[in-house]
Amino acid sequence: MDKHLLDILCCPLTKTPVRPARRDELEIVNRNVDAGIVQTVAGTPVSLPLSEALITRDGKTIYRIEDDIPVMLADEAISTLQLADFPR
Repeated sequence: MDKHLLDILCCPLTKTPVRPARRDELEIVNRNVDAGIVQTVAGTPVSLPLSEALITRDGKTIYRIEDDIPVMLADEAISTLQLADFPR
């Protein structure tokens, strides 16, 4: 992802800056997606694994990236608080 774009992107609700999700973080999310326990903030089940994502620097919110485009919609966000095995 373009560094200049990363410098200006932030969570639309909290304005917390974001960073690319690490591989280990994506693995944890995807393991939970496979188990059927991940929902968006709006309560919609997440059924497809994430290949790329952005995460807020406080580690609380994940935004997926689709076709190299960050989906920075608050309702589409994934809260890491629902993931018991997510590092804090």
